[in-house]
Amino acid sequence: MSAPVSFDLRPDLAKIAERLPSGSRVLDVGCGEGDLMEALQTRKACDARGMEIDPEAVAKAVSRGLSVVQGDANRDLADYPDSAFDVAILSQTLQTAQRPDWLLEQLLRVGREAFVSFPNFAYWRMRLALLRSGRMPITRHLPGSWYATDNIHHLTVTDFREFLTERGVQVTGNWFFANGREIGGGNANWRAEHAVFQLSR
Repeated sequence: MSAPVSFDLRPDLAKIAERLPSGSRVLDVGCGEGDLMEALQTRKACDARGMEIDPEAVAKAVSRGLSVVQGDANRDLADYPDSAFDVAILSQTLQTAQRPDWLLEQLLRVGREAFVSFPNFAYWRMRLALLRSGRMPITRHLPGSWYATDNIHHLTVTDFREFLTERGVQVTGNWFFANGREIGGGNANWRAEHAVFQLSR
């Protein structure tokens, strides 16, 4: 058996890249400058496409030879046909969506499965910071002040699990991270800084 391919990416993106089958048709929603897309194309021969709202990030991604369009996932995912991709990816973006429920439905409509990663607002360091200071925490993964942040829906691992159960979405895999390293799933709601879920219908 060959050794797994390693990726020099943010931990949640590296996990997603590791799990994706070679040759997959992938849509990366909120792809930024295309780091994950580039890794998938060069290391796993995936047909990777991206959508990004920031025009500067789109320009940088396109300059790298990546297929990225400028678009707002809050509305533009509706333009994609059903099952157009093997996998749809939403990394560290769900908490910024206007309607996370609609966005998840669209991900699972355009992709046969989806990967979703998000910061866990119940992480113990955030709880402690809130308890000590009585103010909204500022962390490495959530660096903005409360009035300047893009995050409009603060969710936890437990919230997300219940959200999926209510909608009949199947969890086919989940992984949790803290301090840049993968940790076990036990007590993930307070131990995990961020999470990755692999989902299907």
